[in-house]
Amino acid sequence: MDTTTGILFTDQYQLTMAQLYFRLGWHEKEVQFEHYFRDYPDYGAHKAGFCVNAGLEWFYDWMKEARFGEQELALLASQRDIKGRRVFQDDFLDYLRKNGAFDSLSLQAIPEGRVVHPFVPLTVVRGPIIMAQIIETALLNKLNFQTLIAAKAARIKMAAHGQLCLEFGLRRGHDLGANAAARGALIGGADFTSNVGLSHRMSLPPKGTHAHSLVQLFLAMGYNELDAFRAFADLYPDNCILLVDTINTLESGIPNAITVFEEMRKKGCKPLGIRIDSGDLAFLCIEATKMLDKAGFEETSIVLSNDLDELTIWQIISQIEDEAPKSGLDADKIIKRLVYGVGTKLITSWGASALGGVYKLTAVFDAGEWKPTIKASENMQKSPNPGIKQVWRIYDHRAKASADVIAHIDEDILSHDRIRLFHPTDFSKYRTLNRQKISSVESLLRTIVKEGALVYDFPSLNDIRKLRDADIEKLDAGVLRLINPHVYHVSLTEKLFNMKRLLLQRIQNNGAN
Repeated sequence: MDTTTGILFTDQYQLTMAQLYFRLGWHEKEVQFEHYFRDYPDYGAHKAGFCVNAGLEWFYDWMKEARFGEQELALLASQRDIKGRRVFQDDFLDYLRKNGAFDSLSLQAIPEGRVVHPFVPLTVVRGPIIMAQIIETALLNKLNFQTLIAAKAARIKMAAHGQLCLEFGLRRGHDLGANAAARGALIGGADFTSNVGLSHRMSLPPKGTHAHSLVQLFLAMGYNELDAFRAFADLYPDNCILLVDTINTLESGIPNAITVFEEMRKKGCKPLGIRIDSGDLAFLCIEATKMLDKAGFEETSIVLSNDLDELTIWQIISQIEDEAPKSGLDADKIIKRLVYGVGTKLITSWGASALGGVYKLTAVFDAGEWKPTIKASENMQKSPNPGIKQVWRIYDHRAKASADVIAHIDEDILSHDRIRLFHPTDFSKYRTLNRQKISSVESLLRTIVKEGALVYDFPSLNDIRKLRDADIEKLDAGVLRLINPHVYHVSLTEKLFNMKRLLLQRIQNNGAN
């Protein structure tokens, strides 16, 4: 790690607060912080109804290596305020020299791939206040971003009716953040990525076709499109996908691709497909299907690209479903041969550029006990849920997820026949669940790190995807809607609700006095 990616990948105020805690003698005080987000990504014309948790393993990889070494301490020692005085003093820096790693912290989290919702703790950090404070910036940076992209990828995969989705966005990504985005996309719904290095790190084959420049170069050199296609097919006979819209998709590109495919077939090779990157993609899919089927290439894929997102894919499929039968074609057959190459709008989470994830202090260990703490705000969304907690997912009689319940750590939420649950930010809203209509409950948080030691086996990408698919399958159709999704219930138990209300009242009364 260098200066910009190691322990100093943080905000200045984390360090100034840490030195204040040290000066007050509070630096070893045990605390608990929680990371959660306040609302789903809102893309403007549409909004997510769920997110997919991602980023945990990469965050742990950073956490275990980041520490204050001599280079970092020297840089902090060099900082001066506006009057030329040192910002960080030697005794504080000596403390960081001896204790400036994250091996004193414990970490709980909801596993990657799980469906997650607002206000539910995704990550819980416990340990001495100094390092628990300093870790905030990197935690939010790394976990929020991959979760944001994973949510977008999950929506794209659903819009595509589960068809193969390829992440093509490296060139349009945000510098090295494109690596994290590609990983989030692979967790959320993308099957493969064009990102070569990331593919190898994730033990996947990288995917790609060729660019328009290939055909352009052949034309400039006195050859033609057919020559370009033949050269590509000759070099990659078992991985041949031809980009057909450089000149004219229907009059040149597809006919020339079919000519090459026929030549390949005679040699015993099977072409994979064509790619279309411009024009009316739904119309071109229908016309391409006619031409490919007539030539005997019914199983050849059609790869679509060109600024796709979940709504664009939804519109393409809807148009095919409407127009294909008019041409005597089976719309479902066309849809099942489609592959989607999704670039800019996935890698950047187009329309919702950040996840509003926050990191809030919820409990302090003092005088031999854990004491809940809370931040009061006129905006109730900004008042965190206090105390040491657990998170339960409730499944109804259909085995569908019906609510995520945030409870006090020592509660048995099934101890009563009728369970009162409260809205996390609107104290006027509550509902009652009949225990008889609950098929099961599941604890969501897992212990990942215990006092610096990893006690969790990070699952493979394949296992993460299985978790994702299982969770999405258990969501109601209304929650899965691309536009105007139904609100999934996140609730507080009555005990936690009362604790939150009383703490807020106490703070408000103290402020009034």
